[in-house]
Amino acid sequence: MKKFWLSAIIGAAMLVPAGYAQTAPAPDHKEGKVRQREENQQKRVAQGVASGQLTPKETARIEHNEAGINKEVRRDRKANGGKLTAQEKAKINRQQNRESRQIYRQKHDAQVVK
Repeated sequence: MKKFWLSAIIGAAMLVPAGYAQTAPAPDHKEGKVRQREENQQKRVAQGVASGQLTPKETARIEHNEAGINKEVRRDRKANGGKLTAQEKAKINRQQNRESRQIYRQKHDAQVVK
């Protein structure tokens, strides 16, 4: 049963950035950084799941937070004709920094998948 949920979470983690990248407008330099960080963090989560460093519960929590950030980016871009304002970019960057620290902490805590 654990393997089923683990596979489901990994599959969902891989689909989120792929679906988002196909529907997003062409990024400028700064907005490309937002998208690149999303992809890098998804890779870190997938690596943590594959190595057993992230439990299914930790992974679900991280994915939920990432989805919230992605939703906010899409909403902000839609409101501004496909672009993010400097204030929105700064806010997204802070959120991604917070999420990056959370990924690190969860990967390096004592919990492992057995």
